[in-house]
Amino acid sequence: MRAASSSHSMNGGDLVPGGPAVADITTADKVRRIVLAMAPQPPAELSDEHRLVEDLGFDSLRLMELTVVLERAFALPRYRPEELVGVRRVDAVIALISGTVAAAEASGGVPL
Repeated sequence: MRAASSSHSMNGGDLVPGGPAVADITTADKVRRIVLAMAPQPPAELSDEHRLVEDLGFDSLRLMELTVVLERAFALPRYRPEELVGVRRVDAVIALISGTVAAAEASGGVPL
């Protein structure tokens, strides 16, 4: 597994207890780490209720970059714009990625 590259520090280093135990990271934890690393205004502690635009400072370009990074990090096909409508909070990003990963695994597709 590859961590997202960013110049932002991972302020929420305590998101995964025990430090960087990469082998046991969940899909949700990986999504949270990527969102936090790419957030223009990263909070001290990321919550699933944080709004991407209002709370974390994402603009339309940065949201497109986040989408591409998530697609690559999870080896997913490109999302269509209509699939991203309504994805406004961290928990919605987690649900979208988790659902896509689960569907790919169920169909014998993408290994993580």
